[in-house]
Amino acid sequence: MLNTILVALDMGESAASAQIHLSTQVIEALQALHLRSTTQVIFSHIVSANQSELDVVVDRPAVDLEAFPYDRLEKQLQSYQKELPCQSKLEIGTGDPAEEIIRLANIYDADLIVIGSRGLRGMQRILLGSVSSQIVADAPCSVLVVKPR
Repeated sequence: MLNTILVALDMGESAASAQIHLSTQVIEALQALHLRSTTQVIFSHIVSANQSELDVVVDRPAVDLEAFPYDRLEKQLQSYQKELPCQSKLEIGTGDPAEEIIRLANIYDADLIVIGSRGLRGMQRILLGSVSSQIVADAPCSVLVVKPR
């Protein structure tokens, strides 16, 4: 049974329309699970922040945390909450996205993580990395990866 589901969404300021569309597909996949009223859903968004000045610039996009539109992001996540037939929480944090998502899965003892995949291939995947691949490899629970259509 799925008692706790962690939904990891990438909805940052720099999110292209393809990422927004993928977030919508992740929500659709969540709703297709036919959630019970006793299920708890945790919507999360992790703002990628450089861990040190030694990080390679192409490793993560630079984010001005002072100017990040947390209010807009919170309102969007709250709109997803309203569509659910069960309890839910919001988690917005900063750090390495894969590490933080796995940390949240452990904190909430998640039964499932639902995450989108950007579908990167070749050099893009090498330069940008794959958060979903790292989560699949390191997660303490099952992972549902939603690929873009």
